[in-house]
Amino acid sequence: MTPRVLGGVLAPLVTPFDPGTGDVAAVPLRQAARDLLAAGLDGVVVAGSAGESALLDESEKVRVVEWLRDVVPDDRWLIAGTGAESTRASVRLALAAASAGADAVLVRPPSYFASLLSPAAFAEHYQRVADASPVPVIVYNMPKFTHVMLQDSTMRALADHEGIAGFKDGSGDLKVFAGFQAAMPKAAALVGPGALLYPALEMGAAGGILGVACFAPALCAALLAAFRAGDMVTAGSLQERLVPLHKEIVAALGSPGIKAAMDAVGLPGGPVRPPLQPVDAKQRARIAELVAAAGLTAA
Repeated sequence: MTPRVLGGVLAPLVTPFDPGTGDVAAVPLRQAARDLLAAGLDGVVVAGSAGESALLDESEKVRVVEWLRDVVPDDRWLIAGTGAESTRASVRLALAAASAGADAVLVRPPSYFASLLSPAAFAEHYQRVADASPVPVIVYNMPKFTHVMLQDSTMRALADHEGIAGFKDGSGDLKVFAGFQAAMPKAAALVGPGALLYPALEMGAAGGILGVACFAPALCAALLAAFRAGDMVTAGSLQERLVPLHKEIVAALGSPGIKAAMDAVGLPGGPVRPPLQPVDAKQRARIAELVAAAGLTAA
């Protein structure tokens, strides 16, 4: 059986919470996944940064995979965020997510003791997770939230590991992205910021895991389709529409902004989990202006 090729545009799905209990809400979670996939995305990622992973219990991270497995078709990706502070916990989560039906796992680096960890130590962490994981591992570089910038030397040490399928770079720096590509030439290179999808594709990216795809899925899918068809004018025009959505909503406001934007276009967003705070009235109004200007309509 030929291994699946990692790529395309995926949404880092938000985690809906019940407004009363604060528990993860299965019905809107499943509906959001259906709507995003119907808009043409290649898959979803759960328990990532946009999914408020740091605020989820370990059991919740596994449960969201279970709830989505029958929603995500076999030809689309269901990827689970399974990063943790210890290698042991990262392995345990990867095993549990795979058992629940995840096609791959997205693993952010441990960060609490980052000042004590060398690039080789990070490489060993990922090697051990990949050795144990029954599904492919995607290395996740997200310095904004982890305060860890993975190094090219770490990526080079992982380049030939058969269990590591690719990387997602959320740094927002195309020089970092290019360095990772050079260090891991056989890996699927996925970009994080939606504002950089077009240039990353020009650099040979396999696709992206884009926060903006949570509320502008059809626009993101159309950009990728136009680029693959060689229609660079259309792809460039679509990228121009994505830039303010990423910069003012995803980059500036994070999960609260993404959820508010989903609400604005008729997708299930809802409340965030404390200590995160919802966007205020002024921010919500600006988000409504931005999505309207981009031509996004209620689902």
